[in-house]
Amino acid sequence: MHNQDTFQGPSFSIRNRLGRIIWMTIYWSLFRYSPRFLHGWRSFLLRLFGAKLGKGVHIYPAAQIWAPWNLELGDSVGVANGVILYSQGKIIVGSKVTISQGSHICTGSHDYTKLGQPLVTAPIVIKERAWIAAEVFIHPGVVVGEGTVVGARSVVTKDLPAWMVCAGNPCKPIKERVITD
Repeated sequence: MHNQDTFQGPSFSIRNRLGRIIWMTIYWSLFRYSPRFLHGWRSFLLRLFGAKLGKGVHIYPAAQIWAPWNLELGDSVGVANGVILYSQGKIIVGSKVTISQGSHICTGSHDYTKLGQPLVTAPIVIKERAWIAAEVFIHPGVVVGEGTVVGARSVVTKDLPAWMVCAGNPCKPIKERVITD
C-alpha cells in the first residue's frame, strides 16, 4: 500500500486540448446533426482537422471521433452511427473496411502499474476489406488482418490473422473467411 499518489500533469499539450475544444464545437454544430447522406460534408470537416481520408468514405453523423488528426481511412470505408473512434493515438483503416454500429476503437488506456496511472496510447490498424461487426471493442495496439471479420460484441485484445472469422471475449479466430463469388 502506498501513502501518497504521484500527481500526473495533463497527458496532452495545450495545442491538442484547444484543437479538441474547437473540433467538438464543429462536431456538435456542423457534423453531428448533418443529414445522413452528406458524407462528403463530414469528410470535408474531418479533413479540415487533419484527418487523412480516401475517396468514397461514408462516416455517419452519429459516429464520434476524438481527434481527427489521428485518423487515416482508405477508400470506400464505412463508419456507422454510434461508432466511437477514440483516436488518442493513430487509427489507420485500410480500404473497403466496414465498422458497424456501436463499435469502439480505442487507442488509449492507463498504466495501472504506476501510481499516477499515466495515459498510454498505441495505434490500431485495421487492414483492407475487414468488417468490424456491431458493438466490437478493439484495444490499443491491435492489428486486424486483411479481410478479417470480427463478430458482434467481440473484445479484441490481440492481433487477428488475415481472412479469418473471429469472435468472442477475448476474440479468437473461429474459421477461415471464404469468399464465394
